[in-house]
Amino acid sequence: MSVKLVFSVVVALAATLLVGGPATAGAKPAPGSLTGYAFDACSAPPQAAMDAWWQASPYAAVGVYIGGSNRLCAQPELTVGWVRTQQRRGWHVLPLFVGPQASCSGYADKMSADLRIAEQQGRQQAGLAIQAARSLGIKARSTIYYDLEDYDIAPDDCRRAALSFVSGWTEELHRSHYSSGVYSNIAAAITSLDFADRADPGAYTMPDEIWFAWANGRADVRTDSRVQSHRWDDHARVHQYLVDATQSYGGYSLVMDADWVDTGRGSVAPREKQLCRGVDVDLRAYPRLKAGRRGPAVEAAQCLLRRQHFSKTAITGRYDRQTVAGVKKAQKKLGQKVTGKLTRPTWAALLARGGHPVLKVGSTGETVRRLQRALTASGKRTPVDGVYSTRTARSVATFQRRHGLPGTGVVTVEVWEAFLGR
Repeated sequence: MSVKLVFSVVVALAATLLVGGPATAGAKPAPGSLTGYAFDACSAPPQAAMDAWWQASPYAAVGVYIGGSNRLCAQPELTVGWVRTQQRRGWHVLPLFVGPQASCSGYADKMSADLRIAEQQGRQQAGLAIQAARSLGIKARSTIYYDLEDYDIAPDDCRRAALSFVSGWTEELHRSHYSSGVYSNIAAAITSLDFADRADPGAYTMPDEIWFAWANGRADVRTDSRVQSHRWDDHARVHQYLVDATQSYGGYSLVMDADWVDTGRGSVAPREKQLCRGVDVDLRAYPRLKAGRRGPAVEAAQCLLRRQHFSKTAITGRYDRQTVAGVKKAQKKLGQKVTGKLTRPTWAALLARGGHPVLKVGSTGETVRRLQRALTASGKRTPVDGVYSTRTARSVATFQRRHGLPGTGVVTVEVWEAFLGR
């Protein structure tokens, strides 16, 4: 017992010394804030597959096994550079660690049934996980998820030892400023944690997030009576809803599990920036306009023309000669028929014009608002809230099919160019 305790302290000290090391400079906490789709695979996919899946798949996050005695697959691709590249691409990374399993499980490496020893083992494994995370540039404030595979929660000694292990794991992660997550079958560790939290509050230190495996095919974080505690209601859940599936995107097939992620603050858009002071460009519809028209839609059009440097006319709400000239200039630049009349294609192009980033479920911000306005102008009314929801994805898929593109629901450069009439 004394050897285990000494080793635990040494590992924890090493993990603490690693905090703030050069490998973590500029890195983002993982997984960060997201409400969207994820996938996890036994081995980190090669970069070509990750790039293809970023462009073509709905997934915005990837689960990777960063270490542990029960990690079954080799990780030739998983390096600090791999993690950094995915984060720069836009991927959210969910780090998993899989060490000793429940004392009543069939795994060779198991935790002790002794509660005190199991808790120290949890601390030890957290120290090892922190070392692995730091070596990959996964910085403090990230969540590391312990993979506790299926086991029988009926035996009291096995269930309580697993709870003690998770308690030690969580406390050690918190000591080094990481967040604690637990992945397990909803009927195993997740049910056990939920019951302990309600029946004996304070007896164990609960993880910050739960990742429950429940292959019900529903991409959400709703549970049933097995999870009644409200502890993990506030963006602290991941649901693995599909297991051992083979999916192909962009010519690359992977054996993977599919997840719905709701972590951090969730996908919440920052405060909207007004394009022109006092002008609302988020219209319920973008009507056809011509000389002589007046009203808020004309103000929105004049704002867009000014923002796109097609006109310097004042925002008057009157579709005058200067506005006609601005529209003609825009249409000529955009390769459209030059009429001076603001038509659906001209509206859509003006609203969509800008950078061409990949957008998918979970994306947020001004670029998403730009997309949502362009979708509405193109005839598919979409709420402009700056959050790329599943509803926005459906609107995108409809737009894609209308323009002869695959209805993936993912916005790529081809989608942006379709808005511009190219």
